[in-house]
Amino acid sequence: MLGVSGGVKIYFWSEPTDMRKGVDGLSRIVEASMKADIYSGALFVFVSRRRDRLKILTWDAGGFIVYYKRLEAGCFKMPRMRSGSTTVELDSAQLAMLLRGIDLSRVRKPILWEPKTFDTKGIDTIGQI
Repeated sequence: MLGVSGGVKIYFWSEPTDMRKGVDGLSRIVEASMKADIYSGALFVFVSRRRDRLKILTWDAGGFIVYYKRLEAGCFKMPRMRSGSTTVELDSAQLAMLLRGIDLSRVRKPILWEPKTFDTKGIDTIGQI
């Protein structure tokens, strides 16, 4: 199982990808089509035409890593995409569900509480209100 921390960016490319592509071919998709920085440490997820194979490309400490998963039965369920979009950002939980075969379009994420942002207006240069 692939362990991914919550702060890592994960980008899913929805166009069918030739799984014969290696690091160089997948890197060209990331840079030319996704317009992303291949060396950012983000995970880039690609799926085959039949959606039974999946590759994840990332850069780590001086080299590329490619993870590959082939399903023996069934297919990966595609995440929801905005109309006309070819890339969607996933979080680590969504990636784990995708790899386990869970249909992301049927999963509802709860709205999580976040603290209000602190308004710095009204604070002078020495930090007094």
